[in-house]
Amino acid sequence: MKNCFKIIIAAGLIFISNPLKAQNYNDALLLSEPGLYTGARALSLGNSYTALSNDFSGVLFNPAGLGFINKLQIAAGFNLNSFDNQTTFFNTTTGAERNSINLNQFGIVYPIPTVKGSWVFAIGYNRVKEFNRTLEFSGFNGGNNSMIQELTGVVNDEIPITNDLGLAFEIIDPQTETYIKDTTLINGMLNQSGRIRKQGSLGNWSFSSSMEIAEGLMLGGTFNILTGTFKSDSDYWEDDTQDNYGGNVELVPGDPTTRDFQSFYINDIIEWDLSGWDAKVGILYNWIDIIKFGATIKFPSFYTVKETYFVDSWSEFGTGASYELDPKIVDKIKYEIKTPYEYSFGAAANFWLATVSADVKLIDYTEMEFTKGFTTEYRIARNREIEDLFTATLNYNVGAEVKVPSLPIWLRIGMMYFQSPFANDPAKFDKKYFTTGAGIELGGLFKIDAAYAFGWWEDFGDNYGVNESRTYQDINVHKVILNISTRL
Repeated sequence: MKNCFKIIIAAGLIFISNPLKAQNYNDALLLSEPGLYTGARALSLGNSYTALSNDFSGVLFNPAGLGFINKLQIAAGFNLNSFDNQTTFFNTTTGAERNSINLNQFGIVYPIPTVKGSWVFAIGYNRVKEFNRTLEFSGFNGGNNSMIQELTGVVNDEIPITNDLGLAFEIIDPQTETYIKDTTLINGMLNQSGRIRKQGSLGNWSFSSSMEIAEGLMLGGTFNILTGTFKSDSDYWEDDTQDNYGGNVELVPGDPTTRDFQSFYINDIIEWDLSGWDAKVGILYNWIDIIKFGATIKFPSFYTVKETYFVDSWSEFGTGASYELDPKIVDKIKYEIKTPYEYSFGAAANFWLATVSADVKLIDYTEMEFTKGFTTEYRIARNREIEDLFTATLNYNVGAEVKVPSLPIWLRIGMMYFQSPFANDPAKFDKKYFTTGAGIELGGLFKIDAAYAFGWWEDFGDNYGVNESRTYQDINVHKVILNISTRL
């Protein structure tokens, strides 16, 4: 089952069932998939930067490349992120869009004067991943299933959700007067609609160093302090648009206020406060300024997630009656996630006024892991799901840069291909990016670099169950980065 961009209400359903056990493999994946990073030159080259990395962005790609910087460098950057999709739900298509603008980079690279070779330090901040997403859908589900049915019988702190909303009732054994189960007269045939808004980001405070350990051979490392936030705010409705439960149908027998069901609504909000750390080491070899080879190992990131969960819900009837969930449910929990290792290999070649580069990155997503929080049994079950559902991937990056003759201007182009981390996914779920950009040097002191990336892929998600209430997405993303740097 693929559910990379899931409907968060499904997570809310699990959370209502057991408020300490809503977390699943999607949470680990959200933190494990690499972002597009923040360097304009790197992005315009399709992030094929493992064998280059000779600017502040090298702290993210290959810290060994910092060793080729021989002047003090100060860098800053801004980015624009745009996410839009077309969501098909029961043959009805709905579009949605979400944008954000941020300061995404600030850093200093300082070369230490040496008699021979080089020794360079760098420190700064990079916003490495954006969580801004959106999804909207609406359509009539003619099946005999619904969120109301899925929630019936689910109890949180002894509060039966649908019972409190006049949507379900208890069945009592008339002989023994003992409780048997909760049930509902709702049997599908409802219009379902929803809206999900996600926001937040991940940032790295980086401390890097590079040293020339042999002629043309650089060794470098980066230690990152990780910070970030994430919020998902989802709304979901089920409406009796075809009057299947109108007239004298009482959803709670004997209670006339529950006649003529109109609408059910649930809202859940998940918020994360993220902290953690990770590290990367790299080597880079420069062969007579013609060919460069680079390799890096990014060690697992260790995230601490402090999560707050909120849910609210109400129902409306044609009788004028309405019911609201009371009290509202708020839970706070804490747990830890470990991401996989990342292995990158790259090469770059200079041909007079042109540079071409290529990277490949290996990530084994079965290494994602919940390491702390919950019960031991729950962690084991979630980690087994990860092993069953995910696979190792190879990500490919290529790029080319051409200097305009007699002008301090560089033109760039690139491509990125990220395989889906879910096992046996078809290629349509792989993420593809086209990138382009340019750079200009002003007076030999300042440099301005700009990049644009366009990405596209498909995805799907379930509101509940498996293929009972499913959304299909055609996703497009746009990213623009502007970097300004000076070398003194």
